Amino acid sequence: MAGTKTLRKGSFVLSVVLALTAPASSAAAQESEQAFFSGKTVRFVVGFGAGGGYDSYARMLAPYLSKTLGATVIVENRPGAGGLVALNGVYISPPDGLTMMIVNGTAAVFSQLTDLKGARYDLGKIGYLATLSAPPSVWTVGPHYQVKTIAQALTGSRKWRWAASGPVDSLSDGAAFTCAGLKLDCQIVLGYKGSNDAALAVSRGEMDALYVTDTSANNYVQSNGLIPLATVGQKRSRFFPDLPTIFEAAKLNADQQWVFNFRHTAQSLGRILVVPPGLTGNRLAFLEAAVAKALRDPKFLAEGDKRQLYTDYVDAAGTRKNATSIVTTVTPEQRKLVQDILARAR
Repeated sequence: MAGTKTLRKGSFVLSVVLALTAPASSAAAQESEQAFFSGKTVRFVVGFGAGGGYDSYARMLAPYLSKTLGATVIVENRPGAGGLVALNGVYISPPDGLTMMIVNGTAAVFSQLTDLKGARYDLGKIGYLATLSAPPSVWTVGPHYQVKTIAQALTGSRKWRWAASGPVDSLSDGAAFTCAGLKLDCQIVLGYKGSNDAALAVSRGEMDALYVTDTSANNYVQSNGLIPLATVGQKRSRFFPDLPTIFEAAKLNADQQWVFNFRHTAQSLGRILVVPPGLTGNRLAFLEAAVAKALRDPKFLAEGDKRQLYTDYVDAAGTRKNATSIVTTVTPEQRKLVQDILARAR
């Protein structure tokens, strides 16, 4: 009995010591990480050219991250293959916390899901910081095309030319799903630097259609004269509340509904913030906290509202779950169907 009491007493003392020292250790770790970032330069990578939605979000967020990290955050554009070039580069960057990226989560998942040649990363290993936003997308057309509704778009025999940047960049894979879901005759043209470049091509009549997030669509409708046809998802856009969804505007059978529902699920991954794999626990935790603080800053949110760059924050754990679940739950048959659809964009 004496030995048992001694053991219990020792366990109690150990618990008290751990409880008292854990907060201090955590605080010390945070101070150490703050000291590490102080005066450093953090590269905030964007996989597209300047002027598009991803670039706009990154440049809006960078000053707030500089404040919460105590570092200089610079935005670095690395366009190519719809963001794949940049993501591949970030994936093999040193895991020191000095490189982060705003990623098209939908495109990243599709690239891995279909074993896209040139995709050299694993979403199961990469580090997640947060979801910045998850907007729906809009099917837009050029003013030259004389089409203003889905009903008009589905009338007659048309050859649709869609502008895109890379094989899986939301512009191209969104177009591919739209064409497959509505059984359209389409040509998806790659090579544009980003959505801004692609929108200019559509406005000039070089291309006919563009699939972009409603954030970007709102900009291109106002600045480039593009015409929105439908929101490609289950919910209407906050920018175009009177614009019908594809489910409302078209009569879809069960197979067509699956195509658009799957695309909607992938679309909900949104714009995610990631770091290279292998980051240590304390540093990753510090970055997660710094990003969360920046994204919740009332001034940042107010600026986003003013610029119509809205935030739909999801924390690191939720972002990781969303990004990996779609890859692990799809059946072999569904995977093959997705691969066939995305083959249109290559």
